[in-house]
Amino acid sequence: MSSLKNIGFTGNKLSGNLPDNICQNLILEGLYLTDNQIAGPLPSLLSQCGDLHMLSLSYNNFSGNIPRTIGNLTQVTELYLHYNNLSGPIPNEIGDLQNLEVLALDGNNCNGLLPSTLFNISTVRLIAITDNELQGSLPSSTGLWVPNLEILAIGGNQLTGRIPNSISNASKLTDLEVAYNSFSGRIPYTLGTLKGLKLLNFGHNQLSAKSSTPETNFLNSLTNWKSLRLLDFSDNPLDVIFPNSIGNISASLQSFILRNCKVGGNIPQDIGNLSSLTVLDLGFNELTGTIPNTIGNLRQLQGLYLRNNNLQETIPYGLCQLESMVDLYLDDNNICGPIPSCLGNLKSLRKLSLGSNNLTSTIPTTLWSLSYMLHVNMSSNSLSGSISSDVGNLKVVTMVDFSNNQFSGNVPSSIGSLEDLVNLSSAHNELEGPIPESLGKLISLEFLDLSENNLSGTIPKSLEAASYLKYLNVSFNRLHGEIPNGGPFAKFSAQSFTGNEALCGAPRLQVPPCKNATLPHSRNRVGRIVLKYVLPAIASILLILVLLLLLIRYRKGQKKPTTETDSLPLATWRRFSYNELVQATQGFSESNLLGTGSFGSVYKGIFSDGTIVAVKVFDMQLEGAFKSFDAECQVLCKIRHRNLIKVISSCSNGLDFGALVLEYMPHGSLEKCLYSHNCGLNIPQRLNIMTDVASALEYLHHSLSTPIVHCDLKPNNVLLDENMVARVADFGIAKLLNGGDSITQTMTLATIGYMAPEYGLEGIVSKRGDVYSYGILLLETFTRKKPTDEIFAEEMNLRNWVKGSFPHALLEVIDPNLLSAENEQFSITKECLTSIIGLALDCTVETPEERINMNNVLRALKRIKTKLEKDVAQA
Repeated sequence: MSSLKNIGFTGNKLSGNLPDNICQNLILEGLYLTDNQIAGPLPSLLSQCGDLHMLSLSYNNFSGNIPRTIGNLTQVTELYLHYNNLSGPIPNEIGDLQNLEVLALDGNNCNGLLPSTLFNISTVRLIAITDNELQGSLPSSTGLWVPNLEILAIGGNQLTGRIPNSISNASKLTDLEVAYNSFSGRIPYTLGTLKGLKLLNFGHNQLSAKSSTPETNFLNSLTNWKSLRLLDFSDNPLDVIFPNSIGNISASLQSFILRNCKVGGNIPQDIGNLSSLTVLDLGFNELTGTIPNTIGNLRQLQGLYLRNNNLQETIPYGLCQLESMVDLYLDDNNICGPIPSCLGNLKSLRKLSLGSNNLTSTIPTTLWSLSYMLHVNMSSNSLSGSISSDVGNLKVVTMVDFSNNQFSGNVPSSIGSLEDLVNLSSAHNELEGPIPESLGKLISLEFLDLSENNLSGTIPKSLEAASYLKYLNVSFNRLHGEIPNGGPFAKFSAQSFTGNEALCGAPRLQVPPCKNATLPHSRNRVGRIVLKYVLPAIASILLILVLLLLLIRYRKGQKKPTTETDSLPLATWRRFSYNELVQATQGFSESNLLGTGSFGSVYKGIFSDGTIVAVKVFDMQLEGAFKSFDAECQVLCKIRHRNLIKVISSCSNGLDFGALVLEYMPHGSLEKCLYSHNCGLNIPQRLNIMTDVASALEYLHHSLSTPIVHCDLKPNNVLLDENMVARVADFGIAKLLNGGDSITQTMTLATIGYMAPEYGLEGIVSKRGDVYSYGILLLETFTRKKPTDEIFAEEMNLRNWVKGSFPHALLEVIDPNLLSAENEQFSITKECLTSIIGLALDCTVETPEERINMNNVLRALKRIKTKLEKDVAQA
């Protein structure tokens, strides 16, 4: 044992405390305990491990202060303590680690002042202390004594003061992230000398760029950064004029974010030179002038956000050339003229927001061909004409706002075919005719405003079926007849119906009672006789029959054994109260937070009996959250498989709170395991995990009478239990293929990088789309390369990158932890990985019809696994 130099138990289920004497009689150089459940304080006797070079204790439950004796580990080069529950100050003694290259303390609760000694370590390459509670300011000498510093990440703290000029002396900086603090003062123009910068994130501070001379204007120095890919100054009072030189920034720039920065002036024509831009956000500023037509040169642009400015004149036709555009936000400006019909060329467009401008004309018919749009906002303009029945072509739309215009004609009945529609407003127009009965088919509808029009007829009783409807306003029209009282109408007040003099209904709605509510005297008398004599007799007979049936079923049930697929576990039948969930999660505290998603957050919970669970709380204020909650309940409560996350119970009041109680997965997600420092997953473990995922998908696709498509398969949605068995989770946007359909459509975007091409462009959902996502996940698991990695741009993506090296140069793309030419079983390992990558490429063929199905995927994985085990045993 005395010769032992490294201890590694990464990604296991170790618990308890770290022993004080862990280095006794050992000359340890590496201690790797990442991703376990070790708790308690960091022992002060760690200082006895004087030969340690690598200390990796991240993703555990360590608490308490970092001991000052940590400064005695003078040989340490890499110190990973991120994502624990450490608190107290960062000791100044860390500055004594004069060989330190990597310091990762992000995601703890460290407080106190930011120690200046951190910036005296000449060897340090990475300092990551984001998401703590540190106070104080950056020392004036920052950058002077850290010549090797490449990454400085200090965002998400409570730091104040100025960004010192001396930071520009750290000439090797590539990533500088100080967002979400309270830094103030002027941004140093000397930052322009950091020519290797790739990422600069100063968002959410109080920084200014105002300068008395052009030479000291920070924005003018941006042209020195030729490698920059992300630039974010959002939510800072920069108080500057948009510089004309902006078009000379790095040609590699992909994200340029100046949202809410008090930026004035015109958008320069040269902005069209930034040919790699995918996101341009200049919203909530004081920009004037026109939208330059040269923006049409940004052919890779996916998001253009110019909302809340003072832009004028017309929408330029150059925008019609942006065929990759997904989000186009031009609302709250002074843009006038017609909506260009050529916007119908933007086949990838999912969100179009043109509200609060001075647009005139009708809605171009070409826009109705964009059948995969999610949001359409044309409110508060001077648009006229009728709303075309072709609006029914927007198959997956979730929000439509035509309010505050001059639209006339009828409300088209074709709107009733938009099953995913959540928000519909056509208020303050000149619409007439009846409210279509077909609106009752809008099964996802939560918000409906048809107020202040000239609508006539009755309120359709079919709307009682809109069970998610939370807001209804049909006031100030010419409606008549009885107000429905079923379904969501029980929650609405008089304000929803005011200004319609001919309506009648319940007294609480402040309308007169309906005349047919008063029956003739003779009928009342008959009714009283029925109530007094007949109904009690019938009720007694029915009660006796029910009791007999229950007795028979009970006796039969005593003889029938229960299997896992017949019923959920006993715990499933227990209903947890809101107070129980609050207590279990310590008030949904940050310390119990396991992760966040599109519709809410997941917390670790411990009930009074010691049961550990995961509590998924939905934010019901978010659009579509009700539907997501119901989707998960519908799917998870109907299916049972060892590789699917199990639902234990649910808690909902049907209005503003919904939660699922799920099994707790102690090893977290595949994402966490793959990208933790010193990832310890070997080939058999990764192969087992991906076989588990394939087994789950094969069950969903081929073993159910109504197949289920997951729609959002990614590493974060693959969870690992105590035995590293994988469970597929998060069915919030899953789709059931009813009636034998092989495909359907959706309004919900899956995760970029994992969704199939036909999903992103057309909203088409099918089992083959899940196969594509699985193939990307398989590639990522064995290359340890995200599909959203910054190396992938233009035509290059993860699949093409891997395919370019397959099979002759596999070493260039496979995770180096898995395959090395020095490996004793190199040929066996390479053959196995070649088969896996080949299978992944078969899953990710661009044409859906050419992809294999999950039955064949699972069979292929099992063959690969069996062959690997056999070859290793014989080697």
